[in-house]
Amino acid sequence: MSKHSTTGRLPTQTKVALAGFGAWGQMHARAISAIADAEVVAILVRSQASRDAALQIVPNARLYESLDELLAQPDVDVVNVLLPNHFHAQTAVAAMRAGRHVVIEKPVGLSLEECDAVLEASQRYGRLAAVNHELRVSRQWGLVKDRIERGDLGEIHHQHLSLFRKPFRPGSGGWRFDRERVGSWVLEELVHFIDLVLWYRASAGLPSSVMAFGGDRKQALSTHFTLVMEWPDGATAVLNQCLGGFEHHTVLEIAGSHGAVRTWWSGSMDRTTKPNFELKIRSGDAEAQELTIPLSGEVFELEEHLRQTYAGFALGRSVMSVEDARPSIVVALAAQRSWLEDSVVRLG
Repeated sequence: MSKHSTTGRLPTQTKVALAGFGAWGQMHARAISAIADAEVVAILVRSQASRDAALQIVPNARLYESLDELLAQPDVDVVNVLLPNHFHAQTAVAAMRAGRHVVIEKPVGLSLEECDAVLEASQRYGRLAAVNHELRVSRQWGLVKDRIERGDLGEIHHQHLSLFRKPFRPGSGGWRFDRERVGSWVLEELVHFIDLVLWYRASAGLPSSVMAFGGDRKQALSTHFTLVMEWPDGATAVLNQCLGGFEHHTVLEIAGSHGAVRTWWSGSMDRTTKPNFELKIRSGDAEAQELTIPLSGEVFELEEHLRQTYAGFALGRSVMSVEDARPSIVVALAAQRSWLEDSVVRLG
């Protein structure tokens, strides 16, 4: 039997191929270099800049210009899909058809049809897929989830999450500002925060309605965007994102029937290794107290997410399945529709 059996189990050392080697692909390579039982053995490079970077960062990896060539390599166990958004679903399906597990950068696809095609491929070919919503393994954002699960906040009534940051880089060939390739501004980054607020209210399911505002609707990426989500029980979540700012600054505030949380993260850029951050919580009538967070930031969270993902694959399970990620895509697409149509979108 091939080592790519339907049990999903991997050999002790996970051999990883990176499908894409832009800025985030290079981050994956650096993160994997810190994981003792994982190794990058092959990279899909589609530009001279990516080739040069791969030769410098992962000099022992084999480089390929064709996805088919990369997938034909017998020693590849997992493919990390790191291409522009419009390639995510089709690359994941091709990798699973070739017998590989996949790590997919968000979004899984640009539509629910693409998302469901990845789900169907996973079932058909007996391969596992994990979506990189790395905030779920963060000590900071995860600690909020832990306190909610403990009941320290009671029933969640309101969530507010705001991101103030510098503009996006255009990406190779300007794909991030092309709606056909990026899919939508909501799927590009806000989907991370949609996933968080849905995670924090997981027992309540999807919101009953969404309404989105902001910016020029002719733009693929609006410079500012506000999303309001409401649940049948009257609970709300408000998400704000501004791309006209500077550096990278995030604030999350949650209020419940028994307590509240306020936490923030601030850095010169999203990938800084020396950020500032704080988390305060009030439970019951006690004064708010600050909780200790040893380390927070997507550089560290990416490494931990990949470590957990490869370990999960070895045990035949996904730590963040496509099924887990699908609700955030449902809400993101509804938000994009609300924005374009200037209307409330009902869900369920």
